[in-house]
Amino acid sequence: MYNVISPWLALYVFWNFVAFFLMMIDKRRARRGKRRIRERTFFLCAAAFGAVGIVFGMYVFRHKTKHMTFVFGIPLLCLANLGAYLLWLQG
Repeated sequence: MYNVISPWLALYVFWNFVAFFLMMIDKRRARRGKRRIRERTFFLCAAAFGAVGIVFGMYVFRHKTKHMTFVFGIPLLCLANLGAYLLWLQG
């Protein structure tokens, strides 16, 4: 079973790093007045098991922390990700 979980865990960690760096890139673009990443992109990334990376990115870069949709929505997606993972483990 370890061999089956290991690639999934690696993919999960990689995807959360991608989400984290998306927040970094968007913060940098915001400071420079350049074209930004859509909020929808962040939510889609979070819904696709990248919510932990988005949350860390929000607070490390102090980005989107005043947007209530992010403050409440992304942690809810973290819980949804956890629930989906637990269901996957049972089935």
